[in-house]
Amino acid sequence: MSRVQFEIIDEGDAPIVKTTLPAGQSIYADSGAMMSMTPGIAIESSMRGGVMGALSRSLLRGETFFYLTLTAGSGGGEALLAPAMMGGIQILELTGTEFFLQKGSFLAAEHDVHLSTKTQNLTKGLLSGEGFFVTRVGGSGTLIINTFGALMRFDLAPGEEYIVDNHHVVAWESTTSYEIHKAAAGWISSFTSGEGFVCRFKGPGTIYVQTRSPSAFAGWLRRYLPARG
Repeated sequence: MSRVQFEIIDEGDAPIVKTTLPAGQSIYADSGAMMSMTPGIAIESSMRGGVMGALSRSLLRGETFFYLTLTAGSGGGEALLAPAMMGGIQILELTGTEFFLQKGSFLAAEHDVHLSTKTQNLTKGLLSGEGFFVTRVGGSGTLIINTFGALMRFDLAPGEEYIVDNHHVVAWESTTSYEIHKAAAGWISSFTSGEGFVCRFKGPGTIYVQTRSPSAFAGWLRRYLPARG
């Protein structure tokens, strides 16, 4: 049986994903991700993981309750998928490996790729910027993630360490470990520098980093919005 094909179409700062589906094949995607499609594609909404799985995504992670399911008819078809924010797109091939994703970075996946919610410990939950719950992705098949800004990949050898601002982290392989630290030696310097807390990763494993920070962009935007009242 032919597999679904994914291709990133580079449109400058706003890439999209072209998905070619053989007859009878389907994928699921983030709500609102479908940009256009051929008439041979049918769309349905699904909760993925049942009511409890959908509730945990929505209430604990602030993610979408329903996903789109796109299925090709007898003649096959194609669909173009676009993320909500401008930035990079990455195609990952999972072969039994697991990744953890930051909020809002999931775009689409084949049905043998599974999403679930994992609890973080108290320190990571309070200081990582992601809260007490993160999205865990496992299984086998293609996973598409999107970022705010461009996407960079870092492959860490066993024992190798790398420090990333917590608002720039997109995804990390489950084989990596990380701890939350102050960005600078002192508390005052950490916060006056604008960095606050950082994630100190330790390999082996792969981490994906976005070149723009959503929180920094929100702070920049607030300076140009009219004051309330």
